[in-house]
Amino acid sequence: MACKRVAAGVDCLDTSVAAAGKSACATKRGSALIAVLWLVAALSAIAFTVASTVRSEVGRVSNAADGLKAYYLATGAMERALLYIEWGPAYRNPDGTSRYWDGGPVMRLEFPTGRAIVELIPETSKLNVNLAPPEELYSLILALGADPLRAREIALAIVEWRTPQLDASEGLSLSGASSFGSPHASFQEIEELLSVRGMTPELFYGTYERAPQGGLVRRRGLGDCLSVYGSGSVDVNTADPAVLAAVGTPVDVIDAILRLRQLGPILRLEQLTAITQGMPGTERLTLGTGSTILTLRATAQNRLADGTLSDTRRSVAALLKLLDRSKFNEPYHILRWYDNVWVQ
Repeated sequence: MACKRVAAGVDCLDTSVAAAGKSACATKRGSALIAVLWLVAALSAIAFTVASTVRSEVGRVSNAADGLKAYYLATGAMERALLYIEWGPAYRNPDGTSRYWDGGPVMRLEFPTGRAIVELIPETSKLNVNLAPPEELYSLILALGADPLRAREIALAIVEWRTPQLDASEGLSLSGASSFGSPHASFQEIEELLSVRGMTPELFYGTYERAPQGGLVRRRGLGDCLSVYGSGSVDVNTADPAVLAAVGTPVDVIDAILRLRQLGPILRLEQLTAITQGMPGTERLTLGTGSTILTLRATAQNRLADGTLSDTRRSVAALLKLLDRSKFNEPYHILRWYDNVWVQ
């Protein structure tokens, strides 16, 4: 009987030990499974991150390539526009119109690889920062969105900047705590306006404002309306409405000019005379043809494989002086080149 009891105890012990072993093996297998799942999740996260990074880099490189192609297309459009300007007076159609350029402010050029729009902006569309009277400067700055106090401060600071100071004791300086003194000399570059007392980047470069339809439109800045090469005349085809208002053009005449510009360029003096009709404040309005200093601004879009235009746009600009071929070997001289400009 004792032997049976001992045998039964041994059997129970073997059974409990086997059960404990099976439990330990199951626990190890569960831990291993959890570790494998965590490892798979980590590898999946890494793979997703790498795929997302690769996709972003591919998109960035593709956009950079499109932008580079559009840049060279805009540069080529600039060179073609310069040739058209040079050839314009010499080559005529049977009806007498110019074959290449009719003197308008815009050229639309087609290429096998894309399309480009070249704007011709004569310096006569801007006021001369060295010659404009203080009241015109004040009206211009006011029309560009500055409050009356700031507009007056900037206008006086511009006059102080360009006015020679023969006697330092006369005290032409304005009150203020600016650490930059006025040089009392003519502006040589329009960017010098950024150092004028009261000037802000928004007033110089322009800003955005809400349109009645709900979108954002750009409001031009002083850099678009003032120039060191401007003259007393104002080109009606390219002058900003703020410039037209600054020289005293009546509001109804400005509205008529803008409506006519939407239909096409004003190329004949009769069109301008019909709008102004000798009204006061319109004596300085003129056509921009014949201006020797102008800005060319080319905006290009690439053509995709299906024939549509890419959303990527690049714009370049150049300030140049047209030269007399009877006196110079080159047809023009580039004064400034802008690799990347903003165009609305």
